[in-house]
Amino acid sequence: MREEKPIIRLESITGLTPFETARNEPFHGNAWLAYSFNDGSGSARNFACLSIAEKRERRRGSAPTRGQFLSHPLAALAYVPKDVAIFAAGAIAGAAAKTVTAPLDRIKLLMQTHGVRAGQESAKKAIGFIEAIVLIGKDEGIKGYWKGNLPQVIRVVPYSAVQLFAYETYKKLFKGKDGELSVIGRLAAGACAGMTSTFITYPLDVLRLRLAVEPGYRTMSEVALTMFREEGFASFYYGLGPSLLGIAPYIAVNFCIFDLVKKALPENYRQKTEASLLTAVVSAACATLTCYPLDTVRRQMQMRGTPYKSVLEAIPGIVERDGVIGLYRGFVPNALKNLPNSSIRLTSFDIVKRLIAASEKEFQKFVEENSQKEKKETNAEQS
Repeated sequence: MREEKPIIRLESITGLTPFETARNEPFHGNAWLAYSFNDGSGSARNFACLSIAEKRERRRGSAPTRGQFLSHPLAALAYVPKDVAIFAAGAIAGAAAKTVTAPLDRIKLLMQTHGVRAGQESAKKAIGFIEAIVLIGKDEGIKGYWKGNLPQVIRVVPYSAVQLFAYETYKKLFKGKDGELSVIGRLAAGACAGMTSTFITYPLDVLRLRLAVEPGYRTMSEVALTMFREEGFASFYYGLGPSLLGIAPYIAVNFCIFDLVKKALPENYRQKTEASLLTAVVSAACATLTCYPLDTVRRQMQMRGTPYKSVLEAIPGIVERDGVIGLYRGFVPNALKNLPNSSIRLTSFDIVKRLIAASEKEFQKFVEENSQKEKKETNAEQS
């Protein structure tokens, strides 16, 4: 019979901040080893539990005072949880980037779908970049370049949050036994994060596309009601398959190249904004060039009246009608859009990270100053 032995498991609780215990405050600890019990409903033997606790009141005097906050308001940012601050920064940065690049996105969508839009028999021939700019300005005016931007801004807030959170989670799951994340692990984490965020926010993407390229619609709610009434709930997920296939390799390549290039840079260059911007541009360009054809297929399959029912049917159909270049229709404005988009988002994140670090440093400085002052006052009272 195998001998049973007690097992002690040690865990690191990262959410706790270490602190010193004052001499006049009691320290409480307890340890139960090889504890056995039998309460009638079951028994447990060779059970080990080790716990340590400190009984201590929070020292309010160490916190920064109102005067300190007024002189250094940045320190107040330390009260905001880091994850919340980064989430808010990502949302704001994403919304700003989408708004700035909305005209290029509208031009790209028009170039991608011009030949298959429902009810426009005369629009069977592909149009170029300049033609798309002129067509939008002539038919809809200056506001037409931002048509459909609101749904995209609404979509990018949860999309960015889910994608970043999922990527960090998947990176932990795909780490090897040695705790390192391989290239394959990074690619898998990026692919899963891209698919997760796309699936959750996909209906908003379909609404944005319909509002941007189909005439007659004025609001997102009008598009949603018409789609639900005429095409059913499934219409909100038209083209989901190619979307997942398109976003998975794009995010995988983008995130993987960005991480690996940043990791390969010398230590003194990694924290520079210029290096991050250049790395983001390179990674986005590689990912866009590799995965753009699937994005074109996805857009055309989302359109009402499209003749394509599957990816395998759409790719040869597009090539037959427009040649291989048809798979890259709208590539130039898309590439021009991605470069400033990545730059704005990355710069915003760098600024926020520096602000968070600076606020924590200021906050800790005030805490240490107040703590030293409190100790001097306590020693003076005791003496």
